[in-house]
Amino acid sequence: MQSLQELTLHEAAAAVRGGDISAERLTQSYVERIEKRGRELGAFLAFDRDDALEQARAVDRARAAGKQLGALAGVPMGLKDNLCMRGLPTTCASKILEGYRPPYEAHVVERLREAGAVLIGKLNMDEFAMGSSNETSAYGVVRNPWDRERAPGGSSGGSAAATAARLVLGALGSDTGGSVRQPAAFCGVTAMKPTYGRVSRYGVVAFASSLDQVGPITRTARDTAAVLSVIAGRDERDPTSSTQPVLDYASACGEPIGGLRVGVVREALEGCDPDVVASIERAIAALRDAGCDVVDVQLPNAKHALAVYYIIAPAEASSNLARFDGMRYGPRVSASDLRETYARTRREGFGPEVRRRIMLGTYALSAGYYDAFYIKASKVRTLIRRDYEQAFTRCDVILTPTSPTAAFKLGEVKDPLAMYKQDIFTLPAPLAGVPALSMPSGLSRERLPLGLQLEAAPFKEDVLVRVAHALEQRIGLLPAPASFES
Repeated sequence: MQSLQELTLHEAAAAVRGGDISAERLTQSYVERIEKRGRELGAFLAFDRDDALEQARAVDRARAAGKQLGALAGVPMGLKDNLCMRGLPTTCASKILEGYRPPYEAHVVERLREAGAVLIGKLNMDEFAMGSSNETSAYGVVRNPWDRERAPGGSSGGSAAATAARLVLGALGSDTGGSVRQPAAFCGVTAMKPTYGRVSRYGVVAFASSLDQVGPITRTARDTAAVLSVIAGRDERDPTSSTQPVLDYASACGEPIGGLRVGVVREALEGCDPDVVASIERAIAALRDAGCDVVDVQLPNAKHALAVYYIIAPAEASSNLARFDGMRYGPRVSASDLRETYARTRREGFGPEVRRRIMLGTYALSAGYYDAFYIKASKVRTLIRRDYEQAFTRCDVILTPTSPTAAFKLGEVKDPLAMYKQDIFTLPAPLAGVPALSMPSGLSRERLPLGLQLEAAPFKEDVLVRVAHALEQRIGLLPAPASFES
């Protein structure tokens, strides 16, 4: 008999709606798994067993009463800890927000509740979403379920690790420079950064406001599509959210991909691990066999994305994080005067990576350097966006690796600049505002997951899940990590 942990998100939701299993039984199985296996990974920062089961019972009562159930009814899901949710703390994995309980919920959390999802807990992350390994969390590292000596990626490492280990059926993360896609690649799951504005940022603790976007992390392209259909759409509380119509993204899964043009950035393969290159070549061959036209494309200014991102993102973070001073919420470190109170609270509340980025951003915005750094970076950002516009006249999707390597060992990457380079392939898409999806492309010789990235023109998320689903049928999904098999 198939275990409940083997069900995909859309299979579980269909089984609950059809009455084949109860939401309570499904949630109970995940609650027990979290209690038994959750501490091994450090993925959860907050977990409320009783509330999760009560949410599930409410779904069962609604079904018994003959009410129409939502698209995600009874599905246990986790939330990255920078998404505001009533009832549980929202700390952004930082001491400066320790114990903070928001009085409202993020728009995406409201949407999940309306769809009947069971929100099972808050997931660990790099502090304020700043990191690529989930080692900057103030509450301990997250471990990769494929090898607990390795990083799960970041900053949504808890969301990816929990999904891969079958502790949740899916999770929401946030992506500023690759923070759902890179951990998805490291943990062998699927994740999408939607087009900027496709999903409301209301109730998401801001890192870099012109880049941040909430995205789903699930096991399959169809599951990612199902969650995106729920959370996408206009929200009047976020003026940057788009009025573009929300599609039934899941219906795109299964549509033929023959005739689609796939652009390959050959330069992106230079310097990658040989296993990564081999997995990309296998995916290209599979797409050709499916009838796709494979063409070479260039993104000449993408090589500047790393420098551009680490000027723009820290500059915006410098402004956004100014509000965390111990005056309105979070712990306060008392001192002899107000200035020292501010200084000590921020010095003791923020970790070293957050302080580093605040300093970088403040410097870039300071008098005498604003034009030389921030304005120049903004101009190059425009060039990157134009490169994508040009590329999409020649292709429907662009294929690159998600990361140049498989997951590295915890503590292995000590140089901040070397850590920043882990996001070299994921940074251009948010700078250009285009959607991007990461999916598993196979295993390395060390039996670690590898990932490939698909990018499309703005609001073409349906094309991404369509191609990703077709690739899944040809190259296969990854199993559960051996030590976490059901």
